[in-house]
Amino acid sequence: MRCVSIDISAVQIAEIFESIQGEGPWAGVQSLFIRTSGCNLRCWFCDTPYTSWKPEGTALSLDELAWRVADCAAPDVVLTGGEPMLLPDLVPLAQRCRELGKRITIETAGTVDQPVVCDLMAISPKLSNSVPDDSAWHDRHEQARLRPEVIRSLLSRYSCILKFVIDKPQDVDEVRAWLSNFSEIDPGIVWLMPQARTREQLAARSTWLLPLATEHGFQFSSRLHIEQFGNVRGT
Repeated sequence: MRCVSIDISAVQIAEIFESIQGEGPWAGVQSLFIRTSGCNLRCWFCDTPYTSWKPEGTALSLDELAWRVADCAAPDVVLTGGEPMLLPDLVPLAQRCRELGKRITIETAGTVDQPVVCDLMAISPKLSNSVPDDSAWHDRHEQARLRPEVIRSLLSRYSCILKFVIDKPQDVDEVRAWLSNFSEIDPGIVWLMPQARTREQLAARSTWLLPLATEHGFQFSSRLHIEQFGNVRGT
């Protein structure tokens, strides 16, 4: 009697949706977003609190996820979160996406490493502006947000961008201080993005952040999904 292998592993997924990539060098590209649930950080400005502060999700098998990827006409798959690098099955999930011919972006805070396959590692290191005013999470977040050894490992193995969330002009000075510890980083892969949850906040902060990014040789990233749809789930 021949044994049949069945995929019984499950992945906790907060949402799956097709939209445009809103940030970074591939902004505007139609993409399938697979958003995992769970995060080891608690940024006060997190725009997906349903993956961090109050994580929720549905358990889906790798086969179910692969079927969703195969059924999607979008050329790109974005594995995001939360923190997707916490996912035990991220490596086989990314491999399934690669086998289906998709271009893969992984969006991570750069605090956890896994030997995944991807075409772009979009690392968003968290600055001091991310630390929450929360007694249970302040120290834990502060201690976990900086993992230079993980950043270096990812930079050495993948095509990467570094995407910093900027809340105030002085945050750019912190970015420059952060980069001084990584002489191998080309400023051209550094993207500055406004901290914004509304179109109005995005527009206001973009007016001063765009020239600051240009002045220091960095890239500027708007957030096209907020511009087009507002800060709503599934976009």
